[in-house]
Amino acid sequence: MATAQRIAVLGAGLMGHGIALSFARFGHRVQVYDTFPESLATLDERVRASLAALGLGPTDRDHAAIRITGTQDLQACVSRADVVFEAAPEKLELKQQLFAAIEPLAPGHAIFASNTSVIPITNVMSLLRDKSRALGTHWWNPPHLIPLVEVIRTQWTSEQAIAAMLALLTGVGKSPVRVEKDVPGFIGNRLQHALWREAISLVENGVCDAEAVDSVIKASFGRRLAVLGPLENADLVGTDLTLDIHNTILADLESRRGPSPYLEQLVADGKLGMKSGQGFRTWSQTSADTVRRRVSSHLRKLDAILDD
Repeated sequence: MATAQRIAVLGAGLMGHGIALSFARFGHRVQVYDTFPESLATLDERVRASLAALGLGPTDRDHAAIRITGTQDLQACVSRADVVFEAAPEKLELKQQLFAAIEPLAPGHAIFASNTSVIPITNVMSLLRDKSRALGTHWWNPPHLIPLVEVIRTQWTSEQAIAAMLALLTGVGKSPVRVEKDVPGFIGNRLQHALWREAISLVENGVCDAEAVDSVIKASFGRRLAVLGPLENADLVGTDLTLDIHNTILADLESRRGPSPYLEQLVADGKLGMKSGQGFRTWSQTSADTVRRRVSSHLRKLDAILDD
């Protein structure tokens, strides 16, 4: 492993604790900042539970957990950091305020990274004096189980900062990819939500129900996505066949610029998915917990298979 670095994580929630343990597992020292005492009070317990879910034994869990320290003191968290990962809620002004606050507190060499799913990193980092050390790192949920991290360059980000981040992430077993142009949603969420838009449209237009959509994906092309990307698949079947299919189907796909009225009505009716018991599908606490356990178990098994 490369020389251990001092990592600061801003936010002790679901993403923050997963980012923290991803580095602590590999010998890095991690300080986690949060303004809520209750989040810090449960940090160690949640870290250990996630490490156990990864299959680590008690000794390995101890060795990782002791490298993570929680604090409500922002200066103490970042004053010696080599890299600062912001994992605050998806609110632009909050993220901007955090980076404005830490810039005078952190060392001049520290790299600043914002974890966001869709907010352009250019907007998040626009108020910094030194924008060359700032970039985006989009970790996927749960961050300790999903290997991908999208590393997003802004117009100001230095190649040195990008290269250092790629090396750091690779050293802790992640699979970083470069995003050379800062666009909303980056790569993964643009692809994912293009699929979701068509999935919602099929239900909205009465082609099938939500269960059918999910079943088709899980029982067909979804099974090969982990080992065969869409452009690999296009090359596999042939770009000529791909062109023929597109000439037939693309004009009929959903292309509205805004959200689906069907989705908007679900939200207006309080049908918010698993957390409310009703969304596109109906959920009990038991069925929702079963899905969460199945996803976690699948990700662990898939990681083991792909490592062979």
